[in-house]
Amino acid sequence: MNQFMRFLEEKFMPIAAKVGEQRHLQAIRDGIIMTVPLVMIGSLFLILGFLPIKGYESFMANIFGDSWQSNLLYPVGVTFDLLAIFIAFGVAYRLAERYQLDPLSIAIISVACFMLVTPYKISFTPEGADKTYEVTGIPLALTGSKGMFVAIIIAILTTEIYRFVVKRNIVIKMPDGVPPSVAKSFAALLPGFAVILTVWLLRLLLQVTPFENMHNIVSTLLGKPLSLLGGSLAGAIIAVMVAQMLWVTGIHGQAIVWGIMSPIWLALVDENRIAFTSGKEIPNIVNVQFMDIFYSIGGSGTTLGLALLLVLKSRSQQLKQLGRLAIAPGLFNINEPIIFGLPMVMNPIMMIPFILVPVVIVSVSYFAMDLGLVAKTAGVMVPWTTPVGIGGFLATGGKISGAILQLFNVALSAALYYPFFRIWDNQKYKEEHQMKKEVS
Repeated sequence: MNQFMRFLEEKFMPIAAKVGEQRHLQAIRDGIIMTVPLVMIGSLFLILGFLPIKGYESFMANIFGDSWQSNLLYPVGVTFDLLAIFIAFGVAYRLAERYQLDPLSIAIISVACFMLVTPYKISFTPEGADKTYEVTGIPLALTGSKGMFVAIIIAILTTEIYRFVVKRNIVIKMPDGVPPSVAKSFAALLPGFAVILTVWLLRLLLQVTPFENMHNIVSTLLGKPLSLLGGSLAGAIIAVMVAQMLWVTGIHGQAIVWGIMSPIWLALVDENRIAFTSGKEIPNIVNVQFMDIFYSIGGSGTTLGLALLLVLKSRSQQLKQLGRLAIAPGLFNINEPIIFGLPMVMNPIMMIPFILVPVVIVSVSYFAMDLGLVAKTAGVMVPWTTPVGIGGFLATGGKISGAILQLFNVALSAALYYPFFRIWDNQKYKEEHQMKKEVS
C-alpha cells in the first residue's frame, strides 16, 4: 500500500496535473459544457413526445392533431441536430479566451470553417429504386453528433492559426478614435482570411483523396475506433478507474476524464436518441447518461450508499456529523464533503473501495442492460444532479427498471463500502474515545 501511495504521489499525480492543465483539453471540456443547456432543453421536448403513459398519444392527437409529435420534436432537431455547430463555436471561444484573443471573432470564424469542410451534396437511394439521387443541402447528420470530432478539430485549428498570425502582428490596426467593435472587426480581417484560406485549401486537398472530405477521414481514422473503445465496458471501466485515481490524489477526476470522453459519449447518446425516436432498438449501453446516472449516484465513487452508512451506522460522532452534512448534497450527486471530509484523498483504507466500488457498479449496470433486465438510456439528457430514482426513470425513457437499477446500485454500493467503512469508523471512534480520556 505504501508503494502504491508513493506511486500516486510521485508518478501519477504530476502527469495527471499536467493533463488537467492542458489548455486544449480544458477548452474542449468547457466548450461542450456550453452546449449542455441546449441539449437538456431538447431532451425535455423529447420526453414530452414519448411519455410512457397509456393513451397519451391518442389524447395528444385528439387535441393537437396527428402532427402533434413531429411539431413537438422541432426543438429536439434544433438542439441535437446542430450540436457540432455549437461545439465548433464553444470550443473555439473557450480556447481563444485562454490565449486572451478575441473569442467572439474566433468562434464565428470557427463555425464558418466547420461549414467550409462540410459537404453540401447528399446522395441517397429511395427504397425500392435502382437510381441514386444527389441533392444540394446541408446534411443534418454531419452538423449533429457525427460532426463533433470535426468541429473540435476545426475549432482548435482555427484558434491556433488565428493566434499564429496575431502573434506576428499581421493585423489591421485602426486609429484610437474608432469604436472598439469596429476596431475588433478589422483586427480579425487578416487572421480570419488566413484561417479560411488554410481550411479552404485543406478541403480542396481532401477532395482528391479517397476520403473526399474531412468528415469521412475523421470518422474512419478517429471517430469509429474511439466510439468502439468509449462505448465498451472495458472503456467505461478504464475511464472510471482513472477518474477515481485522480480523485484520491486530490484532482477532480471527472473534470479531466469526462472532458476527454464527452465527445465520444455524447455521440453515442445521440445515436440512442435517433433510434428511440424512430422506434428502433437502442444500440448503445455506455454513454454520458449511463455514466452520469448509474455510476455517479451520490457523486464520483457512487457514494450515496456510503453517505447513508455515515448517518445510520457511525459510532464516531465526527463521521455521523459528516454524514448529516453530506446526505443532502449527495441526493443531488455532489459529494465533495465526503471526498475531502472523510477523506477519500490519500486515505489508504477508504481509497480501495472508492476505486473498486464504481467498477462493480458500472459492470453490474452494463450487464443488467445487456441482458435486457433494464432498459438502455434513451438518448434523453437528464441533468447529472437529478436525484436517484427520478434520474434513472427519465434517462431510460420513462422505464421503471431504470429507477430500480439506481436504487439497487445504492444498496450494492453501501454493502461494498461497509467493511471499509466499519474499519475507518472504529478507528475514528477509538481516537475520539482516547481524546475524551485525555481531556478527563
